[in-house]
Amino acid sequence: MITKQQKEKFVQEASTELKKYKSVGILRLDKVPDMLLQETKNRLRSKARFISGRKNLLKKVLESDSNSSKLIDMLDGTCAILLTNEDPFELFSEFKAGSIMLPAKPKQKSPSDITVEPGETTLQPGQAVTELKQAGIDVQIQKGKVVIGKGKTIVKAGETISTAVSKALHTLNIKPIEASILPNAILSNGVIFRREVLGIDRESTIAGIMKSFQEALALSKAAGIVNAYTIREMLSKAFNDAMYLGVERNIYTKETIDRLLGKASSEASALDSMIKK
Repeated sequence: MITKQQKEKFVQEASTELKKYKSVGILRLDKVPDMLLQETKNRLRSKARFISGRKNLLKKVLESDSNSSKLIDMLDGTCAILLTNEDPFELFSEFKAGSIMLPAKPKQKSPSDITVEPGETTLQPGQAVTELKQAGIDVQIQKGKVVIGKGKTIVKAGETISTAVSKALHTLNIKPIEASILPNAILSNGVIFRREVLGIDRESTIAGIMKSFQEALALSKAAGIVNAYTIREMLSKAFNDAMYLGVERNIYTKETIDRLLGKASSEASALDSMIKK
C-alpha cells in the first residue's frame, strides 16, 4: 500500500516534471496490451514522458498548473499523463504508426468487418479443415492442399466474435484487431487539441485543400469574379476578345492595324484570283 509520504512525493516530483515541457496530454490506457505500452514508451523515449498513477494522484498533478488543470475532466478510466516538447500533430502520428494487430478473442466485439479471402492456404488437411468449416468458411481440398473456395465476411463490424470464428482466424493466422495507444487530447500553447483533430492526416488534408482551391478557381473564372488568382487569365481573355471584335468589325487601333492589314491583304489576294479566273 502506498503511504501518504509516497503519494506526496509522487505528486511533487511529477508536478515539477510537468513544468519542464511545452505540451501535456492525456493517454487512455484501458485495454492496451502491456507489450504495446512498453514498446511505445521505448520507441518514444526521446520524444515523450509518461506519468502513470492512480487517477486521484494524476488529478493533483494536473491541478498544480493552471493550464494543465483544463485536462482534469478527461481523466477517465486508466490513464497516464503525456509530457512532450514535440509538435502535437507529429507526435500523434508517431503514436499511430506504432499500432499493432492482435488475434481475435471469443466474445470480443469486432470494430470492423472481418473477411476471409479465397485462395490456397499453407494448412494441411485435418483438424484445421473442421475448425474452418465450423466458422462457416468454404473450405476445399485440392491436390492435397487446403483451399478457401469463396471469400466471406465472417464477422461484421459491431458483432461479437464467436469461439469458432476466433479459432478459425487463429488457424489462418489472421489478426484482425488493431491495438493502439492514442492521446485523447494534447494541451499546447493554451489550446486543447482533441483526438479527432490530432488524427487529421496531413497528406489527405493538403490534397483536399488543393482540390477545393481548384474548384473555387474554376467557379471564379466561370462567374467572372476578379481576384488575385483570376486577374491575369481574365485580362488575357478580355484582350483576346477585344482584338477579335476589333478585327471582325474593322475597328482601326494601334493593336489591330497589323491584323487588319493582313486581313485586307488576304481578301485582296482572293479577289485578284477571282478576277483572273
